[in-house]
Amino acid sequence: MEQEMEKRNGGEKREEDEEKWVYDSSLDHKGRVPLRPSTGVWKASLFIITIEFSERLCYFGIATNLITYLAKVMHQDLKTAAKNVNYWSGVTTVMPLVGGFLADAYTGRFSMILLSSIIYLMGLGLLTMSEFIPSLKPCNTEVCLRPRKVHEVAFFLAMYFISLGTGGHKPCLESFGADQFDDDHAEERKQKMSYFNWWNFALCCGLLLGVTLIVYVQDSVNWGAADLILTATMTITIIIFYCGKPFYRYRVPKGSPLTPMLHVLVAAITKRNLPYPSSPALLYEVPKSQKSQGRLLCHTNNLRFLDKAAITEGNENLSAKKKQSPWRLATVTKVEEMKLVLNMIPIWLTSLTFGVCVAQASTFFIKQSSAMNRKIGSNFEIPPATVYSLAAIGMIISVTFYEKILVPILRSATGNERGIKILQRIGIGMVFSVLSMAIAALVERERLRIAEEETVSMSVFWLAPQFMILGIGDGFTLVGLQEYFYDQVPDSMRSLGIAFYLSVIGVGNFLSSFLITIVDHVTDKGGTSWFGKDLSNSRLDKFYWLLATMNGLNLCIYVLLARRYTYKNVQKSVVVTDCYVGDGTELMP
Repeated sequence: MEQEMEKRNGGEKREEDEEKWVYDSSLDHKGRVPLRPSTGVWKASLFIITIEFSERLCYFGIATNLITYLAKVMHQDLKTAAKNVNYWSGVTTVMPLVGGFLADAYTGRFSMILLSSIIYLMGLGLLTMSEFIPSLKPCNTEVCLRPRKVHEVAFFLAMYFISLGTGGHKPCLESFGADQFDDDHAEERKQKMSYFNWWNFALCCGLLLGVTLIVYVQDSVNWGAADLILTATMTITIIIFYCGKPFYRYRVPKGSPLTPMLHVLVAAITKRNLPYPSSPALLYEVPKSQKSQGRLLCHTNNLRFLDKAAITEGNENLSAKKKQSPWRLATVTKVEEMKLVLNMIPIWLTSLTFGVCVAQASTFFIKQSSAMNRKIGSNFEIPPATVYSLAAIGMIISVTFYEKILVPILRSATGNERGIKILQRIGIGMVFSVLSMAIAALVERERLRIAEEETVSMSVFWLAPQFMILGIGDGFTLVGLQEYFYDQVPDSMRSLGIAFYLSVIGVGNFLSSFLITIVDHVTDKGGTSWFGKDLSNSRLDKFYWLLATMNGLNLCIYVLLARRYTYKNVQKSVVVTDCYVGDGTELMP
């Protein structure tokens, strides 16, 4: 009898568990469509990683050889070509701020990815047509001293279509992939940490093919054939991405994520003269039982002025029936979300000099390789942009070593899920960027000496150390920044979070262009500019030393900020009063 009752109860429990996963239009406690056992996790994220591989293949296939195209086909000088590359890269990596906001607030990530992929494909199509349609080609002859104006218009229009597509593609794709893992599920949370590493592994594989196969086709066959390959590849992967639709988990957009922060600011200013309560427990918070969407955050002691937005006044009726005005009273969770965003500003600012270093790899590093001996054997010559593959190899080695060797060792030693904190990982990569710039300066000085004294040019493989070390630094800092800006933003802003990460690279490109202009102006006044019409008349070694010094000083400031940083404090789902630090360093069971 007892066994029958147990069996019946067990059956009812299983039915309840199964009911919990049924797909319907209602929302779960995080504002998502309820999860099903057949959705999400690695099976869904693989569809998403596939289109990321394709997008990175296209992006790096175009971006790394862009300075060569501008110099050879557009006949631009070194300074103008470097600035144009930096402007395009800057726009491409700042546009995700717009796409991320629209996705979080209105469209949702899946719809934004599809729309932006189509725009991206339109850019690739126009780029291909500008090389094949006679009226849009640079000129009708094999060699031309100046391309037609119509080709310049078509070319730059296509390039900025790609920028626009990237604006919706990049912030949503990575965060959509991370959404396939549940933060409240211990095993899935651990898998999400691996997801960011394998995401970047796929990214580097796309990069590697882009700067080898695609660049080889550009240099050895023609630019149009390479563009055609990229257009076909993107078309195929968009179809594959759409086929994964039944397996995805979706987050429903909740309106502008900036409005709740404005509520907190107004409420805090309105109550600025009120005294702080004797205990943070007296601050206003919606009970967990009444919370329908999102996770509750625990109170932290930094930026205490904002806590005043959650102070209850005597005339405020806190009954469940009467809804409070968000302009007068905010919850502790909304206040903490505002603190999270404000805490990110110093970290974002101190990451910009790393973005400036990354910008050199696709501009001056590539230009250096074009002036060096690239021959392997007697017949084969490496295309200049292919040397960029060394950075991808460095990043692949770094990510694989970190995921497979370093993290398991650190988990065993510290008992923490992540091994080291996110900001520690970012800081380690910044050390590598300083080292890379110093080595680049030494190599460039030696290249200039050999060019002056000897007839034989220096081997391109002398650039390997600076590319490899910068790639290893990317494996720590870039992946760390992705995790940081996804994990530490409010849950409703995760597409914007990835956009913040991308803006580090974008603003870094703009700063690089600005720095080139300033240094050129100052050094030209002093007699000889560091940026001549070609590398032989330039002093890039001094520019690299300047970057190494700037990054070293910036690293000292970053370390001070990282040591004082307060991570997201999330309430556990079982016990309301218990919290864990949301940097991924919670103790393993």
